[in-house]
Amino acid sequence: MTYTENEPLVQWLSQETPEAVIEPDLPIIDPHHHLWDIRKVNTEPHASFQQKVYLCEEIMNDIDTAGHNIVQTVFAQCGAFYRSDGPEPKRCVGETEFVHGIAAMSRSGLYGPTRLCTGIFGTADLRVGKSVEPVIEAHLAASPNFRGIRSAFPRDLDAQFLEGYAVLAKHNLSFDNYSPDYERLPFLAKLASAHRDVQIIVNHLGGKIDPDAGPDAFVTWQKCIDSIAACPNATMKVGGAQQRVGPWEPPFHMHRRPGPIGSEELCELLYPFYIYAIEAFGPDRCMFESNFPVDKESVSYGTLWNTFKRIAAKAGLSEAEKTSIFSDTAARVYRLTPVG
Repeated sequence: MTYTENEPLVQWLSQETPEAVIEPDLPIIDPHHHLWDIRKVNTEPHASFQQKVYLCEEIMNDIDTAGHNIVQTVFAQCGAFYRSDGPEPKRCVGETEFVHGIAAMSRSGLYGPTRLCTGIFGTADLRVGKSVEPVIEAHLAASPNFRGIRSAFPRDLDAQFLEGYAVLAKHNLSFDNYSPDYERLPFLAKLASAHRDVQIIVNHLGGKIDPDAGPDAFVTWQKCIDSIAACPNATMKVGGAQQRVGPWEPPFHMHRRPGPIGSEELCELLYPFYIYAIEAFGPDRCMFESNFPVDKESVSYGTLWNTFKRIAAKAGLSEAEKTSIFSDTAARVYRLTPVG
């Protein structure tokens, strides 16, 4: 089904120069994508996203037309389909209930061989301390695919937050984190060091990536990456560099270009960021991510994965290292069961 609200983005992407798929048989787990229907949402950042409807058929269309071998995916918290009633702290569980339904649709095989949402991470307010546990338990009851929480964290890591954070370890759950401000990463490193029994997953190269920001900003970003890479219980999602963050837009965003960027140009533009993060963490603690449909406003799904494959080739990754960064790291961190 085509939604008229998605048409501006569809038309812009249709101007893309077609690319041959690089290494089409390489198994890929996409560890970070969203699903939503935000046509009636008027709050930011969702209100200004170009892809208004992104559900099972839409993501499967992106995957099918891309031609890459996407075997599984992980759903990333985005505030979709919260419950409209019931206790306020548990309304976020509606998102997990919704995504579990998408996973069941996918598992039927009617939409193709890719298994969507075999891992799910949602949200809960860890700042309330131990009282967050009933919310965590409700997420786990809503789906056996539930794997962790994404939420903000205070810089002072107060005792109440740490009590809530400890609930993640009790239930063997991970902690995804994203802040546009990469200078928060040293504080995240303190959290990782204080609780080595919780797997931390840093989203989107650690923060807002701007190739035009200049050398000083790049050095600051490198130091922040080093701080969290030193923590063995931290992994990095290398991706999300194409997304719009608040009023800031990347130079290759749809509103700034007559047509979508190609994989060769995107690889060259962002390679310094990718190679630094990959070398800091190692391929066995990195995973390429699509961050769709947010990053769809800059690049198509197929071209994005071609970009990642070009980065891997330019970095000289071995076959084993490519397996790690394209699938095995995600499977290990999110405890995914092989399909088949």
